[in-house]
Amino acid sequence: MLSDVQMERYSRHIILPEIGMAGQRKLLSAKVLAIGAGGLGSTAIMSLAAAGVGKIGIADFDRVDLSNLQRQIIHATNDIGKPKAVSAAETVRALNPEIETAVLAEAVTEMNIRELVRDYDFVLDCTDRFEMKFLVNDACVLERKAFCHAGVLRFYGQMMTFVPGSVCYRCVFKGPPPREFAPNCRQAGVFGPLVAAMGALQAAEAVKFILGKGELLAGRLLTIDAATMNVKTVTLPPRSAACPVCGGQPTISF
Repeated sequence: MLSDVQMERYSRHIILPEIGMAGQRKLLSAKVLAIGAGGLGSTAIMSLAAAGVGKIGIADFDRVDLSNLQRQIIHATNDIGKPKAVSAAETVRALNPEIETAVLAEAVTEMNIRELVRDYDFVLDCTDRFEMKFLVNDACVLERKAFCHAGVLRFYGQMMTFVPGSVCYRCVFKGPPPREFAPNCRQAGVFGPLVAAMGALQAAEAVKFILGKGELLAGRLLTIDAATMNVKTVTLPPRSAACPVCGGQPTISF
């Protein structure tokens, strides 16, 4: 049973027929991993904690700097210089003390990512580098873990969700583009409110997956142009038989 405090805290969830007490108990028993505690991760992590997801893994080796605060709302001015994973976990505990956090304030690599994602029900790709996005995709495919990818640059955002058996990120985008054709937000800029919106939508995908409610973005790509508020959802081609990680003859393994 939920405690009186939990009944009050999650009351607006509990009155939703799609959630109710049973759904809230599912959330409290669930485990979600956020890889990246920057712009996307900030809102995603806070939304998961507020929703009552029982355990949140936070993986980020970077430290908070002043330029982050334009969009990375889980961190404050007093957190400058602190590891982002630690700062994010502190904010989660202040927001909802009953949430368990698992902090990984070191680099996520081929050597540790499969073990890292293995313990979680759902993974959020909140990274900002193409190489990391493909690494997250490959590890989740190999471990058969559902995950949600999002990316934002300038005023443009995109998002898709993978569940075992669906088209994966590498099926669609093949591989990282050359660095000279892929500027990061430090070089090209990024619209802060859109980053927050995309992170919240990632959290929504995680919550829907845990509850088994609604329709996930599996097999679909959501794009948002915040400058024009043009929002599109595109149906993706079926899973590629030639995909090197989820195809018929995979070549990626680590």
